[in-house]
Amino acid sequence: MDKRTLQAVINDQREAPAPKTLITRSIYKDLTPLKRAKQVLILSGLRRAGKSILLGQLRDECEEKDYAINFDDDRLANFKLEDFQTLYELFVEMYGPQKTFYFDEIQNIKEWERFVRRLHDQGNKVYITGSNASMLSAELGTRLTGRHIEINIYPFSFKEYLNYKNQSELKQGNLTTVQKGVLKGLFNDFLHEGGLPEYLEANNIEYLQSLYQNILYRDIIVRHGIKNPQAIRSLVYYLASNLGKECSFNALKKMLGLSSATTVSDYCAYIQDSFLCYFVNRFDFSLKKQIQYAKKVYFVDQALAYAVGFRFSNDEGRLLENIVFLELKRRGHDVYYHHEKKECDFVLREGLDINTAIQVTMSLENPDTKEREFSGLLEAMKTYGLGEGTIITKDEFKDEAIKHEGKQYTVHIMPIWAWLLEGSSNYS
Repeated sequence: MDKRTLQAVINDQREAPAPKTLITRSIYKDLTPLKRAKQVLILSGLRRAGKSILLGQLRDECEEKDYAINFDDDRLANFKLEDFQTLYELFVEMYGPQKTFYFDEIQNIKEWERFVRRLHDQGNKVYITGSNASMLSAELGTRLTGRHIEINIYPFSFKEYLNYKNQSELKQGNLTTVQKGVLKGLFNDFLHEGGLPEYLEANNIEYLQSLYQNILYRDIIVRHGIKNPQAIRSLVYYLASNLGKECSFNALKKMLGLSSATTVSDYCAYIQDSFLCYFVNRFDFSLKKQIQYAKKVYFVDQALAYAVGFRFSNDEGRLLENIVFLELKRRGHDVYYHHEKKECDFVLREGLDINTAIQVTMSLENPDTKEREFSGLLEAMKTYGLGEGTIITKDEFKDEAIKHEGKQYTVHIMPIWAWLLEGSSNYS
């Protein structure tokens, strides 16, 4: 690749304006100690979720910060493996010898892992961001096994949303009546605005639609050579319109008019690899059965799902469920759903055992709703030998002791805004 073009890209990217609003992400405290680790540090996640900003913050705190490039640049469309050597030589020419490298959206370059492996083996520290899960995992698995640490980056959590809105004091609990009202109002905003930083700045639905089209075209259709783009568009539209609902590959095959459930399975894998959405397995101790059961789908951001899919007026409960799922993922849980005679939205596995059961619903005021939610939760608690379970609602806070089939159970009912702040009685 032409050396002058590379130099122009490096210089232009150094001059790019900093984001207007910069908040410290909750994950940052976990990243700081990793700067001392020898392994390659990888930040993975959805495009525009804040990976590049986090990488920039890490750079700012490092003594060596000059060997940096973002490969999501049209001028680097023809960058190849052999061009890494030219890039390395150019870095040394421009900034002198250094041992720390920062590569943004590196999955755009074929066989990038070969060069990164060489840098690592020569004792350099390498930071990477990427927006495609399978390409990262496949390449890391073949060339960088045991030599990397991967951290998943999600859109803003509710805590981070409060920081963005300059309302971090509301996270402390023991709130006044006015403060609690403000907190609830901010959660209502978060419910519909989501946590993508640039969308919060722009507040324009067209930004979300443009981001979606970019991911769909570049990360899915072009990357995987999809010959039926309309089918995958229809699939994403359906998934975004049915958050938290069970869907099977065979049912999706019929809906899309495709000849093979394997094609649908592949399409869903491509969509998940782009970090656009996640598919959750029904829990079973048999892995074979887990694979055969229908999946539940959740989007990486509730506002993005709203922009992409079709919404009914009573869909807020599904958005609440989506938010809870994302928070469970942020907290590092292994998430499943339970479905036997009844259904429980989330069960969390630790080791070989299920240790937590959670239901999510807008309200328990309707007796039929309360019966359904309690029945599903109690079935899950009984199945996995749990004495306690949680029901997350829009705005209810109490504990209930229940005797069921001769056993005593405790159900913790709490509003989602308190649970997202690691809820306790401090918010009641």
